[in-house]
Amino acid sequence: MSDKVQDVAEAVGADVEELFEALSAGRRRQRQDASHQLAIIAHQDPTKLHDHTDELVDALYRPEAQTRWEVLDALSEVVSEKADVLDGAYDGAETSLFDESSSTVRLAAFRFLTRYGATSLERSDRVWGIVDEAIQCYHGDPDYRDMLGCLRDFARGDVSADTRKALVTRVKFDADSGRGFVKLLSEEIIDISKAVEKEAKRAAREKAVPGDGETRPAKKATRKKATKAADEEEASSSAE
Repeated sequence: MSDKVQDVAEAVGADVEELFEALSAGRRRQRQDASHQLAIIAHQDPTKLHDHTDELVDALYRPEAQTRWEVLDALSEVVSEKADVLDGAYDGAETSLFDESSSTVRLAAFRFLTRYGATSLERSDRVWGIVDEAIQCYHGDPDYRDMLGCLRDFARGDVSADTRKALVTRVKFDADSGRGFVKLLSEEIIDISKAVEKEAKRAAREKAVPGDGETRPAKKATRKKATKAADEEEASSSAE
């Protein structure tokens, strides 16, 4: 059995409560092993961790890098459905985003923050400042390709117009003048952003009707009803 298959098998049979107890253990190795198992469980079924978000947030302050990156990985899987209770993870994730000792921790933090930010307009504005700072700090690093992948997913999310505009501005130079994967992914981020913005404007036009605030389908139905009434009235008059 490969190590990866064995890890998955162990995680499937693991007791979540016991793993969270180990996550707070005094020994570094226990915490690392527990966080690794919890990350695997999060990828398989994040709902199993929904009742333990406070413990995951607390574990962002463990001294060893592996525990923190595994916990951030788990949080990245949980955040889409539990973003409303993960505001407390922001500070720990921000600290990890600028961890000078581990690029793995930094990337895990970047992934979590972009996923967290993509869940609402307000959260996108909240994370953008440090996300933008990280883009500038780590541009050209080996992990920058993965960061661009995170930004691509971020662009597809529920992002405010101001943050989306700032994102496009940030990657535009690489889209115009970059090379290789940096250029391609930057172009893709801009294309996604423009497509999302265009769709939002189209939806807004279809929904809103100037003047009476009535939706187009409703207005069309009203006209149809009025026409029918007029036809019935005319037919009645003719019969008389």
